[in-house]
Amino acid sequence: MHCYVDAASVYGDMADERAMARTICCLLLIFGSMGLGRAQQGDARENRILVLERLWNEAQVNRDASSLNALVGDRFVNTEWDGEVTDKAQFLAGIKDPRYKAISLNIQDVKVNFYGDTAVVTGVYHNKGISDGKPYEHSGRFTDTWVAQGGGWQCVASHTSLIKK
Repeated sequence: MHCYVDAASVYGDMADERAMARTICCLLLIFGSMGLGRAQQGDARENRILVLERLWNEAQVNRDASSLNALVGDRFVNTEWDGEVTDKAQFLAGIKDPRYKAISLNIQDVKVNFYGDTAVVTGVYHNKGISDGKPYEHSGRFTDTWVAQGGGWQCVASHTSLIKK
């Protein structure tokens, strides 16, 4: 019994396998890069939010209400460490109040979690300054909620609470 195998069919099968392997490799690269693109896009969004948080701190120390005005949404709600709740206008007025002067404001252990077009930022803050002529120093936790709208991000809610010593 002779077994005859056509060389064209062997090479054709090998060529088909190589073509299929190339296709699979290309698909893996495409889908892998799409995932990487999403990861890089996520990193870019996270970096943007972190920059905005730091700009917020600088604006508070520099009493720059106009910069803060651009960072917070029109229906912004702020809950302070002492339980006081303010809207955007009250918050900005507090930044301009000459009786209050932040000297330093630092954040650490910052985490950003995304939920669609919303970012919830949590972390620890340390704030030093002068209020009504008296020095103060606060350490606490904060939660800021940012929403993507109109091509940018705005903070719509902020909450701080003191860490007990």
